[in-house]
Amino acid sequence: MTDHAEQYVAAIDQGTTSSRCIIFDREGAIVAVDRREHRQIVPQPGWVEHDAAEIWAKVRAVVAGALARAGLRAGQISALGVTNQRETTVLWDRVTGKPVHNAIVRQDTRTAALCAELGGPDGQDRFRARIRARTGLPLAGCFSGPKAAWLLDRVPGLRARAERGEIAFGTVDSWLVWNLTGGTDGGRHVTDVTNAGRTLLMDLETLQWDPSLLSAMDVPEAVLPEIRPSAEVYGTAVGVLDGVPVAASLGDQQAALFGQACYDVGTAKNTYGTESSLLLNTGDRPVASKHGLLTTVGYRIGGEAPVYCLEGSLATTDALVTREVVDAMQQDSGVRITTLKVDGGMTRNDLLMQHQADVLGVPVVRPRVSETTCMGAAYAAGLATGVWSDLDELAAHWQQDAEWTPAVEASVRDREHHHWRRAVERSFGRIEDTP
Repeated sequence: MTDHAEQYVAAIDQGTTSSRCIIFDREGAIVAVDRREHRQIVPQPGWVEHDAAEIWAKVRAVVAGALARAGLRAGQISALGVTNQRETTVLWDRVTGKPVHNAIVRQDTRTAALCAELGGPDGQDRFRARIRARTGLPLAGCFSGPKAAWLLDRVPGLRARAERGEIAFGTVDSWLVWNLTGGTDGGRHVTDVTNAGRTLLMDLETLQWDPSLLSAMDVPEAVLPEIRPSAEVYGTAVGVLDGVPVAASLGDQQAALFGQACYDVGTAKNTYGTESSLLLNTGDRPVASKHGLLTTVGYRIGGEAPVYCLEGSLATTDALVTREVVDAMQQDSGVRITTLKVDGGMTRNDLLMQHQADVLGVPVVRPRVSETTCMGAAYAAGLATGVWSDLDELAAHWQQDAEWTPAVEASVRDREHHHWRRAVERSFGRIEDTP
């Protein structure tokens, strides 16, 4: 291993519209960035696909680009972490290494009818309750298990090939790690607990594939990746990063949580983008939600106990300022949010951040390094390879850029929230006249 002063960690962020590679130094500072967009394929309304082969080509390009911008060789990179668009589903041929169909993206709606039919003899309500109890998720087409089932049934001959073990399934993290570590020549077919937890196929307690859910969705076990911790050396890279340990994988929102150093119970992060995703660290036991929130794995480091989260997502960021998600999280978990760490483009609006602190009644903190998703993947990879020793050291690297504390009294905040709730309730059932 290189001297501490010369250690660098790379992170691949494979997102919905583009792929990036960011190289960090040991202090957590950004050394170089490269980014490439990929196509959005829309075969018909409601269907959204990506070309997984194109994504892999763009990932190779951004890794090479970041190394060139930094003036570094592969041998100077101590570890590589991966973070990815969650739920997007890839099936590929284990022998040829080629995808058997375009990847089906999270936003794709084609599996809605399949989910509606999945109730079976137990009755749909009972099945939905069983799904949520086992996985922490609602039965919904955005998750990757139903997408895999759809592909297995729609691509001619694919199900028989899958049952013979010829086909591999995974979210984008699995596709990338398999290719990074050799592909058809010994590539590791793995996923981490944060991505496996978004399939509707993993048991939240055991962190293993659930046979009853596999049977209900008709997904053969032979296609599944091995579920591993989020921070662990999965294998060694080949190609442009030849010899570098591939040592972390996290879904994008969990990577942001990790990059924001939300390691203590009660710490939370919110990403303000086109959508908002708020995660609250609830500790080492999953918390069932009575308010429609998602229970998910936040991360797992090696053989340590997993850390769980409650997650609330909103289709439009401005909806969060009504504070409903935070209230629901605190009621479900009994955990008081101590700090809200924020990232995303809208955090540059100081007035909005102050308003958020006033509405929630907790400090809102913006980090100095805004690339929290990539930073989380890098932190986890460096932790797995000894670049950083423990979570305390990582937390010490996290630096605050700005903080907003509540500037209104609790009585005023509660009164205004009460008025807002009444206004919303009065709007229920109203029909606006159209010209």
